[in-house]
Amino acid sequence: MQNFKSLGFGRFERPKVVEGLNNRFSAMCHGLPVHWLIALALAGGMGQVAAQTAPAKAPAAAASAPAQTAALAKGPLAQTPVVPHPWIAIMPRLEAQAYFANLADGERIEMPFLVKFGLSGGWGLAPIATPMGGKSGHHHLLVNRDLPLDFKQALPFTEQYIHFGKGQMETVLNLAPGTYKLRMLLADSGHLPHFVYSKPIAITVIKKNPTDPKSLVKKGISLGVAETGLSRPFRVQFHASGWNVAHLAQREKDTGHFRLTVVPLGSANAAKSAEMNFVNGQTEVWLEPPAGDYELRLDLMDNTSPAKVLASSEARTVKLR
Repeated sequence: MQNFKSLGFGRFERPKVVEGLNNRFSAMCHGLPVHWLIALALAGGMGQVAAQTAPAKAPAAAASAPAQTAALAKGPLAQTPVVPHPWIAIMPRLEAQAYFANLADGERIEMPFLVKFGLSGGWGLAPIATPMGGKSGHHHLLVNRDLPLDFKQALPFTEQYIHFGKGQMETVLNLAPGTYKLRMLLADSGHLPHFVYSKPIAITVIKKNPTDPKSLVKKGISLGVAETGLSRPFRVQFHASGWNVAHLAQREKDTGHFRLTVVPLGSANAAKSAEMNFVNGQTEVWLEPPAGDYELRLDLMDNTSPAKVLASSEARTVKLR
């Protein structure tokens, strides 16, 4: 068995006290707008991400250690209430998934390989240091393992269950040549799995190169759009490399949340610019603005000082039919 601790998966975190399944489901729905709850009831799926139209106000100062202990004793933090921008669309497939953003079933790849994680359905990333309620969690990479049979049991800390409890969106794989089955799974701060996961994919490692795995990580952020000529609604994916993503409410040092700015282009486009703050750790959104040309800009905002920009992406231009 290969030692995955030496393969660039990062440090393993220790489990924390877990909440009951019923409490987790109740917290999942807390704070959602009424029309979203109706949509969930009708479709049996997960609602789409919401975004603030203005940045949240920064806290005056970080809480003291005794205050943090008292807060944790009261249970997980609630998600920040948000007002969806009119251009945000309901996710077409009404499902939530943790997924591989740059790796597909059947691929033959060389190592080391930087694999990126995605998260849909309005769910957001939350480091385990400060427990969060609602639609939040952190990624896990399962290597040659099936989904657990009991979702009421915390995920183990073994070489085949790799935990990303700091809010990471990527890792560098450095596996030996061979065939592997990989799957993503989201879990809460106590490592209890959510029903948010990927389909398994099979990959074949054909070669292991002497490249330093750390050299593949280029600190920054990026946004992804499938095409330049798009039908509505369309998906915009966010990615942070070398940065961790969290809820603004967690106030975690060295973490950020995404802010997307959509700027209309051309005199024929009468729409006004839109700024959307994804303060609950979301890493993608579906948009449906009026037809026309737009420029998309993505920033990573500091969770301890929300007006501070940690990183910015290159702008992308989209043409909407």
